[in-house]
Amino acid sequence: MRVNRLRHKLVLVFLAATLVPLAAILWMSSALMSRSLAFVSNDDVATLAGTLERVGREYYRQAGQRLKAEAEDGRIQPERFAAATRADWPEPLHQFWASGESERFLLTGPAGDRLEYAVRRGDELRVYTRDLGGVRMGDISREIRDARARAGDARQRNMPRGFTFVLVLASAVAWAFSLALVLYFSARISRPIQQLTTGLAEVASGNLHSRLEPTGSDEVGLAIEAFNHTASQLQQNRDRLVYLTQVASWQLLARKMAHELKNSLTPIRLTVEEIAARRSSASPDFFERAAAIVVDEVGSLERRVRAFSEFAAEPEAHPQTLDLEAIVRERLQLLAAAHPGVTYQVSSEASPLEAWADGDQVRGILTNLIENAADAAGEGGTVLVVTGRHGADATVEVHDSGPGVSDEARRRLFEPSISFKTHGMGLGLAISRKNALLAGGDLALVGGRLGGAAFRLALPSSERAAP
Repeated sequence: MRVNRLRHKLVLVFLAATLVPLAAILWMSSALMSRSLAFVSNDDVATLAGTLERVGREYYRQAGQRLKAEAEDGRIQPERFAAATRADWPEPLHQFWASGESERFLLTGPAGDRLEYAVRRGDELRVYTRDLGGVRMGDISREIRDARARAGDARQRNMPRGFTFVLVLASAVAWAFSLALVLYFSARISRPIQQLTTGLAEVASGNLHSRLEPTGSDEVGLAIEAFNHTASQLQQNRDRLVYLTQVASWQLLARKMAHELKNSLTPIRLTVEEIAARRSSASPDFFERAAAIVVDEVGSLERRVRAFSEFAAEPEAHPQTLDLEAIVRERLQLLAAAHPGVTYQVSSEASPLEAWADGDQVRGILTNLIENAADAAGEGGTVLVVTGRHGADATVEVHDSGPGVSDEARRRLFEPSISFKTHGMGLGLAISRKNALLAGGDLALVGGRLGGAAFRLALPSSERAAP
């Protein structure tokens, strides 16, 4: 998928941005390390250790010769050790006496800073001692030996190669960890984009019910919120367009029916009037009753024709700023007298409440809703009118305490010819919703607060819709 391609591109960008610099850094580090270690060559250390050893031996030899010459010239008095006291001799003297040698030089002192010249004289051992002037021959010998050992170990270990291996290993671990982080975050970045792409594809295919879960407040999260809002608006606009298309079809049918009925009603009325004018002397009452019946039926047909004509008509709208609360009070005062047994209540949840619509259309919608609510509530019932806001729209809700609306009626509530009143034509709600939609709002069935039916009229507020 395209989103996977985006993720792959992110990984490739990371590889290109890290591998080349990493290889250059490793090469430069290896070269600098090799040159740095070259200043401390293992062969040079071994040579230096050999030179120091020769210098030490030469110094030791010369110091021994001077000590022997001073002993032979009598310039130094010896320390005498009788054979009878051998049990108390130091260990080096025991070793010298046991070797059978006639003379031997010995290094003594805490750090080999004194030279002793031991000479066998019969059953007596004479030891001449001379201080080396702070030169610690024992320490020098030990340091030379340690230097040679370290040089040998370094030669065997190949230090440049070891340092290079450690550097490469550490760099590889750090790079692998960074790659894992890039894979993790690229997946998190690409996943919501993939969801957004899928949602757009579903909307493009006609599924306007598709919604996405918000992922946060970043740019992707804002894009998902915008997608959900756009899909919701498209769904509402499609539903309204479908309804208006249906209304247009119904209007065409109403015009045709009105035309046909008018063509039939005109000769009927003329004929009945002529019969009434030429009353027969034999049975005048009969003709009068017949004429009255026919005239009543014709009047009923005319009322139906007027209802269909009003439904089909498209009066010119004149939108203006309306005080909805004032219009609601006016409608209630006008219609309350027709239903004296009904209790009317008014509640305002937002004030002032102004809408941008045609005043006559709004009055007609409210008249229809309040009349329907009063008929449904019946004697002793209650009608509640609530003004407020829903989002950016100004709203008027009409609630009644009647029996409510059945599930069957809900599905076809706003279609023409669906009436729940004995005197209704079934066009009031269809005309009301059509006018509400043309004004930029809507008319919908909502949950009732009094246990019965409830309708919400939503109109553009004057702040949002006024030019």
